[in-house]
Amino acid sequence: MCEICAKTTISRRGLFAGGLATLAAVSSGSVAFAQSGEAAPATPDAALQRLIDGNARYVANEAINTDHSVTRAARSLGQQPFAAVVACADSRVVPELIFDQGPGELFVVRVAGNFLNDDGLASLEYAVAVLGIKAIVILGHTGCGAVGATISSIADNALPAGHLPSLVNAIRPAVYDVMKDNPDDLLAAATARNARLNAEKAAASEPILSEFHGAGKISSTAGIYDIATGKVEFL
Repeated sequence: MCEICAKTTISRRGLFAGGLATLAAVSSGSVAFAQSGEAAPATPDAALQRLIDGNARYVANEAINTDHSVTRAARSLGQQPFAAVVACADSRVVPELIFDQGPGELFVVRVAGNFLNDDGLASLEYAVAVLGIKAIVILGHTGCGAVGATISSIADNALPAGHLPSLVNAIRPAVYDVMKDNPDDLLAAATARNARLNAEKAAASEPILSEFHGAGKISSTAGIYDIATGKVEFL
């Protein structure tokens, strides 16, 4: 085995070994952060269903996670999220509220346009291998400014100023994918495609995320949050 390959293998083994030890230590307290007192979901399907149920409560204005101080002492012992949400940085998109989950229950990665780069993938790897989450949701939203800016950039054949081109270039593949179908609502179609592409990227990312997905220990799903209604449509 070459020296680089050996180092890579050792590094991966170290991550998994250290992660499992950390997870075991955190889990030993059996801390439940939800005010309902329900235990953390044991499967990807159960984790996704908990998010679906929480969103239904949010839409109906029947949230149960409203006192964010009640579990503060328990949270000081460690974090035990059951799902990760890759969300847009839009100030109207707040995953804990949208899915009616308390602090400590969701591992949230936020960037304008809810796309995954190396930093986002590394964050998800930590959440999966160390924290033991069961589900990943890539959450787009209606009226996304980052997707809209990408559409405008393509139409004008010009990049925006500053560091914004990095956002545009990351979202551009989704816009190109749907443009060929000439959709009635290009923004909505591109937003959905961007969420799907990044959910697929999370599932295929090697070596850690792909291994967990292949073993059925984690799922990656795309969703669109309707800011006006509060409802999340899973794609």
